[in-house]
Amino acid sequence: MEIPEEGVIVNSSRLKSVVWNDFDRVKKGETFAAICRHCKRILSGSSTSGTSHLRNHLIRCRRRSNHDITQLLTRGKRKQNTLAITSFSYNQSPIKNEIVTVASMNMEEGVKVGNNNTGVLNLDHRRSQLDLARMIIMHGYPLGMVEDIGFKIFVRNLQPLFDLVTASGVEDDCIEIYNKERQKVYEELDKLPGKVSLSADRWSTNGGTEYLCLIAHYIDDSWELKKKILNFLVIDPDQAEETLSELIMTSLRKWDIDRKLFSLTIDNRATYEKTVCRIRDQLCQHRFLMCEGQLFDVRCAASTVKLLVQDVLETSREITNKVRETIRYVKGSQATQEKFNEIVQLVGINCQKSLSVDNPFQWNSTCMMLEAALEYKEAFPQLQEHDPGFSMCPSDIDWDRLRAITSIFKFFHEVSNVFAGRKHITSNSYFNEICDIHLQLIGWCQKSDEFISSLALKLKSKFDEYWKKCSLIMAIAAILDPRYKMQLVEYYYPQIYGDSAPDCIDIVKNCMKALYSGHAIYSPLSAHGQSSASESSVSIVKDKLTGFDRFLHETSVSQNTKSDLDKYLEEPLFPRKNVISVLNWWKVHEPRYPVLSMMARNILGIPISKVAVESLFDTGERALDHCWSTMKSDTLQALMCSRDWISSDFEGLSLD
Repeated sequence: MEIPEEGVIVNSSRLKSVVWNDFDRVKKGETFAAICRHCKRILSGSSTSGTSHLRNHLIRCRRRSNHDITQLLTRGKRKQNTLAITSFSYNQSPIKNEIVTVASMNMEEGVKVGNNNTGVLNLDHRRSQLDLARMIIMHGYPLGMVEDIGFKIFVRNLQPLFDLVTASGVEDDCIEIYNKERQKVYEELDKLPGKVSLSADRWSTNGGTEYLCLIAHYIDDSWELKKKILNFLVIDPDQAEETLSELIMTSLRKWDIDRKLFSLTIDNRATYEKTVCRIRDQLCQHRFLMCEGQLFDVRCAASTVKLLVQDVLETSREITNKVRETIRYVKGSQATQEKFNEIVQLVGINCQKSLSVDNPFQWNSTCMMLEAALEYKEAFPQLQEHDPGFSMCPSDIDWDRLRAITSIFKFFHEVSNVFAGRKHITSNSYFNEICDIHLQLIGWCQKSDEFISSLALKLKSKFDEYWKKCSLIMAIAAILDPRYKMQLVEYYYPQIYGDSAPDCIDIVKNCMKALYSGHAIYSPLSAHGQSSASESSVSIVKDKLTGFDRFLHETSVSQNTKSDLDKYLEEPLFPRKNVISVLNWWKVHEPRYPVLSMMARNILGIPISKVAVESLFDTGERALDHCWSTMKSDTLQALMCSRDWISSDFEGLSLD
């Protein structure tokens, strides 16, 4: 071993720590150093530095065998839970110790600290393996990353004691996490005080495989809106409606929520009509649905807006292509761009928007492209005069229609932004937005421009189908908002229905009363109720005399006694300008309206829109990440469900 110049090896036989079996202690003047006998690294050897930094070095020393490292870790004592890392140089005075505090992590499967106040970290292989699997689930990493050479080098340098796992091993760990978390979700759904609403969404892969994602939506006993993915199932795109409905029913039975189901939200497509009807008929046969399933079929509001936008895109395809090619020509060469900029200055256009070609898979980008083009409308004809190669400039009629089309796009864009404005949006927030769409369509149909009026008639025909299915449930949800109640329905319906408005308002009122009576039967406060709410909901739902129970409840209440519903509707509106959480309002007022609050819990938890914020403006189906798209169906379901279930545990968590 080479000894640094003027350094003298000190006899270390009197030193008690076992680490000195692997280090030589060298003295230079009044300074002591410790030289590793394996890799020759120089560390501080001062008695005031202790030996923890020497132990830490031996753990990481690549030239030292791992033999007896565990023995090394369990010996010695320290007074603080810190790791002291000391840098030592013979050419300068010792550098001040850098102290790294061991942070305690308040997590179910965090880091364990060694016993006897040693302050040494004990490696828990199983815990680390599950943490690795959890990381892959959370961030959508490919399972095969654990076998990448870069990952192996990183782990070996970080912790040589960790046993590297295979892709098959980490897959088993992911399945273990899935089974554990699934039991938690099952127990949570089993203890729910109210009903569950279901949404079904289709996903696809580049290879053409399609999946059905089933999500449960509900309001828990703390009045928080929750949603949990239940299943992620591979399906045949050409699968018959009967097969698809049975697939959903099987899932409901396995989760034991078929008797708790309140509604099903699905895309607004005619192909789903028979599927929804079959599920509703099965549930009605067992008397699982309230109001005989009248409120069961809910079509997604955001997907309905997408359908309307697709019609606008299709109708305006020719004009939009002209604008697209015009922008491509202007941006095609630097000389053309410079010439166009000169014309913009001469014409006096002062616009901050830049011309850019849209993304055909994001309809909001088409809206922005058209908006920007309209700002530069006066410059394009001038460019055509100076550049004979520019021949696709839109005509004056094109620009007029383009302005109308852009205003339609902007309107739907604003509506969609309302859907995406909050992370957890309750069903009471949709009624006024959908009513505004209805009124806009009526106005567009009356336009003198035949191009716009014919487009509006086409849009209204599709919208009317959606309105027939969903207007009632949205109206009831709006009534359960203390800022609106019946007054919001009474404000919009005359504008929409004209002279028929009173009859339509009566339909809403009657459904509201029937729904309230249905909830009153299951209430432990009802006049005839002898059992708890959970017991009565099971026994009554199987009883063929449910209607008789409703009759008893209605006739047992004195004519002078007002119901929860009557009291709620007669009291003044909560000030609309006050920003409130509707769920928190019902949480506070639950003792005052015990039956109506049960109804509010079920209605407000319905997903009127099920489209995720990140795919709100997509023109196609939701696509699965490439790294997960080739997995076995069972593994994929475990990963997709687990990622959804554990994500809430890590929201807002920062280890910085």
